[in-house]
Amino acid sequence: MKKKLSLMLATGMLLGLVACGSNGGDVPSDSQAPVADTPAADNATTADNTAAPSADNSADDGKVHITYCFWGAEEEAKNTQAVADIFNAEQDHIVVECMAIPWETYMEKLNTMATGGNLPDTALMSEAATLKWANEGLLLDLTDMYGPDDPKPLSSATFTSDGKPVAYAVANNTLELYYNKDMFDAAGLPYPSANADEAYTWDEFVDVAKTLTLDANGKNAHDADFNPDNIVQYGCMVENLTWQLEVWCRSNGSGFYNEDGSEVTINEDAAIEAIQAIADLYLVHHCAPLSTGLTDDGVQRSLIAGTCAMTTNGTWNIGTCLASARDEGLNYGIGVLPYMKNKVTIATGGPNVVFNQTKHPEEAMEWIRWYSKEENNWDALISTGIWAPVLGSYYEGGELTDKWLKNPNFPEYEEAKGVLVDYVNDYAVGTSWNYTPNTDDFNTLLGSILGDVWTGKTTAKEAIESNYDALVGAREGF
Repeated sequence: MKKKLSLMLATGMLLGLVACGSNGGDVPSDSQAPVADTPAADNATTADNTAAPSADNSADDGKVHITYCFWGAEEEAKNTQAVADIFNAEQDHIVVECMAIPWETYMEKLNTMATGGNLPDTALMSEAATLKWANEGLLLDLTDMYGPDDPKPLSSATFTSDGKPVAYAVANNTLELYYNKDMFDAAGLPYPSANADEAYTWDEFVDVAKTLTLDANGKNAHDADFNPDNIVQYGCMVENLTWQLEVWCRSNGSGFYNEDGSEVTINEDAAIEAIQAIADLYLVHHCAPLSTGLTDDGVQRSLIAGTCAMTTNGTWNIGTCLASARDEGLNYGIGVLPYMKNKVTIATGGPNVVFNQTKHPEEAMEWIRWYSKEENNWDALISTGIWAPVLGSYYEGGELTDKWLKNPNFPEYEEAKGVLVDYVNDYAVGTSWNYTPNTDDFNTLLGSILGDVWTGKTTAKEAIESNYDALVGAREGF
């Protein structure tokens, strides 16, 4: 029952496709299946029941047939199969067959397959559930997936269990600051910096946000005559989806957990202070709108809606809602996050895994290694700004960096390089679900207990301390 409940919680947190405004919960929406230009394959399948292809898909053609599972609908199934068909044509010993499951029931279906012993060979996995499945012995160790001389994904894109890699993210998407250049110009303020050495301190960030917050009479939040009940423009919105709050706890010198994830540290003063600081943007400083941390549409509700001058969120927004908004006239820029004590950003991306039930581990690893290569996802995902590369060679400032960022889908090159390369190199760390299990249960509970903090009915200290034992239990899986 405990495992079933946990998986149901994880199901509620899955996000189906990359799209700002998806109402899918806490997991970032950066795991879209590529949209290929090749014709859709006829053998793409969708799963509207719990049946899955056999783990031993031997065929008369003498090739090894493996199944790759991901969340998506019929169109995504066809598009992903079209990409797999490129792989199928490039070599002569493996055939990949793709299977899409609607994200609403994704983890439930996988759980049923696991119980029946008919999991697919490999799959795109929920970030927050990956290490739970690893701890239950359902995922293979991927240590041998890359040879000693092969380029490997960044550590921030690697999921580890007992020190061994069990999954590699398909993208190294981080959190950054987006802003409306026209609003800054109107206020006569310099833009937020893309250089980490010039990042806002938290106090500077609040000060700028208050300057940019205007009431109906044009008074800003510093003015004695400012009317907080009649605001027409807010200075900022800091995304308070539960998993994104981790960055502020880390910035303030703490975190949700200790360094190896073995202890829950969200009750430390520094973590509590960080969460309260986010709430106080609305409650005390009146420079941010009320956000209850329930929907993953923060960029749409703030920057794109024209209600906020700054907002924090993930890289994938560049290639999704911000791309269309810029086409419609939004003049936006990108900067590094403000910081409390430490400069930091967190990285995430949907991980590919190989299940322990596969009879073809080498072939499954060969497929997902190929599928994760930047060149195989370039046109639809990386060059558009939906996925950030996972290989370190794209973060060295050379030809590959230029290939990635010198294109019209991104903000100005120096901005993009400063934030997405230099800042990531120096300050990006993996999100906690990269190294500790049960974050799905923990995040779900934390999001619930923080609801009254955002509205001011209670404080972060009261909410966290009174629920700390339950949070520890969620982390430990009971």
